[in-house]
Amino acid sequence: MAPKILSIVNSKGGVAKTTSCVNLCAGLSLLGKSVLGVDLDPQANFTHSLIGDLEEDAANITEVILGKASLKSIIRSTHLKNFDIAPAGESMVNLDLQLQSTIGREHKLKQVLSDKFLDKYDFIVIDNSPHVSLKTVNSLVASHAYICPVSAEYLPLVGIKHLLKIIEEIKPINPEIRNAGFLITMSDKREGISSDVEKILRETFPDEVFKSLIRINTKLKACPQKRMTIFDMEKPSGKGFTDYMCATKELLTRVGS
Repeated sequence: MAPKILSIVNSKGGVAKTTSCVNLCAGLSLLGKSVLGVDLDPQANFTHSLIGDLEEDAANITEVILGKASLKSIIRSTHLKNFDIAPAGESMVNLDLQLQSTIGREHKLKQVLSDKFLDKYDFIVIDNSPHVSLKTVNSLVASHAYICPVSAEYLPLVGIKHLLKIIEEIKPINPEIRNAGFLITMSDKREGISSDVEKILRETFPDEVFKSLIRINTKLKACPQKRMTIFDMEKPSGKGFTDYMCATKELLTRVGS
């Protein structure tokens, strides 16, 4: 069976997008799902968070999209069972420019992810740049659903409008794409803005907001430096472990296991 493809996307930076991508992937693997994470961010934070820097001459997802390398050849294992990564590298900075004059440029990633050997994965989860680009369009065209992390602040609410406009433009190309949910991150109930943002989201999108909340947690900030996930950093009773495991289980109910 072909894997479910999910995009983690938000047109606003600093909303715990990559943190959520890493830990949702890790949570899926801990629940027995086989996962491939794809890094489409030129900053390669998803890659750095899990495996560190690539070797200088190593091919990455950029070369795969451009047809210069096979996807199978670049995939790396992470320290978690059933969790692999297709890394990003410095060459991704120029990918949009290189794709501009390419026929079918919006479908390049979808073609890459249609390879039959990927059927061994249950999920493919794509981390995207906060700057909407041709790479983001490729991600959304290839995906069955998208997840939008939203930090509990005012400005990310403004960014949602931009994202939804982009989704509407994508639907003629990929009519099946749907919203798997807005995931509220960096929640701190001691601050009134957190409650206000949650209330606005739940009233505006009553069926599209995760019931699970990701609370603000300093250990989440420390994970990338140690190449660890929150599930490595905390015991099951820890709030980060609990939050992301609850969100992962809810994700499975939203997209189907």
